[in-house]
Amino acid sequence: MIPARSFKDKKVALFGLGGSGLVTARSLIAGGANVVAWDDNPEQVAKSNELGIPTSDLRNEDWSQFDSFVLAPGVPLTHPKPHWSVELAQKADVEIIGDIEIFSRERASLAPNCAFIAITGTNGKSTTTALISHIITENDLNIQMGGNIGTAILSLDPPQDDSIYVVECSSYQIDLAPSLCPSAGILLNLTPDHLDRHGSMEHYASVKERLVAKSENAIIGIDDEYCRDIQKRLFQDNVSTTSISATTELADGLFLDESLIVNASNGEHSVVADLSGIETLRGQHNAQNVAAAIAACHTIGLPFDEIANTLASFPGLKHRMQPVGRLDDLLFINDSKATNAEATAPALKSYEDIFWILGGLPKDGGITSLSPYFERVRKAFLIGEAAPKFAAELGDKVDFEIANTLELAVAHSHKSAREFAAQSGRKATILFSPACASFDQFRNFEIRGDCFVDQVANIEGIEMLIPHKSKGDADG
Repeated sequence: MIPARSFKDKKVALFGLGGSGLVTARSLIAGGANVVAWDDNPEQVAKSNELGIPTSDLRNEDWSQFDSFVLAPGVPLTHPKPHWSVELAQKADVEIIGDIEIFSRERASLAPNCAFIAITGTNGKSTTTALISHIITENDLNIQMGGNIGTAILSLDPPQDDSIYVVECSSYQIDLAPSLCPSAGILLNLTPDHLDRHGSMEHYASVKERLVAKSENAIIGIDDEYCRDIQKRLFQDNVSTTSISATTELADGLFLDESLIVNASNGEHSVVADLSGIETLRGQHNAQNVAAAIAACHTIGLPFDEIANTLASFPGLKHRMQPVGRLDDLLFINDSKATNAEATAPALKSYEDIFWILGGLPKDGGITSLSPYFERVRKAFLIGEAAPKFAAELGDKVDFEIANTLELAVAHSHKSAREFAAQSGRKATILFSPACASFDQFRNFEIRGDCFVDQVANIEGIEMLIPHKSKGDADG
């Protein structure tokens, strides 16, 4: 844990006692702050009390006594309207910050020159974060990975000169981190997202821009209009920038040429990585992630060849286009993290002869936007609440079966794919990419993905490509 010593003897209000909120409260207390915490959920308040975190309804506190207010990133700061705690802080002119800001202040105090790579964007953040972490780990360096990827940033080790922090940042976290200034800041892409919390696409993009605007080195994907505009502004402001693209040859920067990542510099091109045959990095979207990871790791001093040597061993991000099993000519892919059609599109674009398992709790828009990729699907297996709706959308474009449950869908898709491979002599992919939320049958997409992996592991003769404990293994 990082004790927040820059808040020693200060009185700090904190709202939001979920996972990162609890870590933040403990970090502040460990650093000597006088903390008063609260949450709208009584269960979280009770849990905090058990952990020795002082709690009090902040509506009853004298806000003129607070030096800082720490807000959990999931709590509305601006839209659709500020949370009541935000309004109280604003009325008392108390600064409103989050855990990334606390980390930034501790880094500035303890080890201002330690490497800090921050990653944001609408899509690909977690894969890029995990890939950078993998590259640094494979080169035996002191890696600390956290942030929005699932590990609260203040639960990491305190900054030291040799530390390398790799941190995924959501727009909510950036909005609460005014002094965020990474060694390398990555902005992958921007598409409409979280507009209920930001009010407009322009405001959403402006929040994301803050991460790269103060970076020592800004790495920006230029395959969308919003990011291109940001790159131009930063270049005009003399911010050190590296452009990356998965669609366009660049005069300067890193770009994809078929399966090759090419570095363009001073009019010269050199190949820095070959992605062909790397299952965990398939697809144009992953090429952008790779280019960003290479640029960031090179920025902090790793040679291109040492970076490239680690790519083939990248295990992939769990539940995101993750190869989990192989049986003869069949490949099983866990893409449970794809909770809407836009998230499923990269998987459909990356494979052919697909036996597609999809469904769950449907979201607005259904799967009609995926129709350009239907020709890649040999048969679809529909599960959950969305099954009737998706059946209607597939119509006569794709052969489908309503399997209802994931267990039946895995069994039936395996059988159909095996028959197809035997008859055609081609390889086939069993792709679990639901394009739906999980909440009709599973508590979250992680449990849903683990269930898929369990069903694949039960197939006779399967070669599992990820560590998996069989039913016969003891819990030790």
